[in-house]
Amino acid sequence: MRVTFLGTGAAGGVPLFGCSCRACVRARLHKARVRLPCSALVETADSRILLDAGLTDLHERFAPGDLDAIVLTHFHPDHVQGLLHLRWGIGDRIPVCCPADPEGCADLYKHPGLLDFRALTALVPFMAGDLKLTPLPLNHSKPTLGYAIESADGCRFAYLTDTLGLPAASAKFLADWQADGLALDCSYPPHAEPKGHNDWSAALAVIAQVKPARTWFTHISHKLDAWLLDTQTIPAGLTIAGDGEQIEFTARAYQGRHSE
Repeated sequence: MRVTFLGTGAAGGVPLFGCSCRACVRARLHKARVRLPCSALVETADSRILLDAGLTDLHERFAPGDLDAIVLTHFHPDHVQGLLHLRWGIGDRIPVCCPADPEGCADLYKHPGLLDFRALTALVPFMAGDLKLTPLPLNHSKPTLGYAIESADGCRFAYLTDTLGLPAASAKFLADWQADGLALDCSYPPHAEPKGHNDWSAALAVIAQVKPARTWFTHISHKLDAWLLDTQTIPAGLTIAGDGEQIEFTARAYQGRHSE
């Protein structure tokens, strides 16, 4: 199973429009430091699923039939805005698995076009291609789900964004499940009085709860990037994810690399 971080940014991304902090200046100078809307692609030899749809060029990145499903964490614009254009295409409908949220975003439900919205039930597994996904409730300002994703050969990867801490049921599931890898919301530096997103301290507390083999922080704001410029020590087993980074999980193991 391969996971590619297509975007690792919080709402507004990095660089943030109009901001001149060190992290935003660095991102304008170095493309590798840019953070697009938070999303990931999960692939096996037989399946491809897109986690969240905030990238606005989905219609250019993916050809018809490329994806077995699009799986949404929630309906905030930075996680679904790419669907607003994609829906007007021509061809077969695209499964879009999502939380049960009657408000959705804008008029996506009223005019879904190609999009075949399928509401999920928390903790009830479903299949997307040969991948088994278990939706996990998260703590956010809209109905939000994370996903525990298992490949046919037993590789386990959890994707948890956007959230502040974890509900008890999700924490228990993940602690028992023993993920090989965890992508986790960490939007802010410590002591940031977070709302709906983990700061550094809250994210570390989640890791201590669920004990994954390895963790990648994602949904990163320019404030966290700026703080990290002065932070020399990153705990063992933790990586700050970057756009384009890929992880290969094989036989309950992983190898990390950046795509070219």
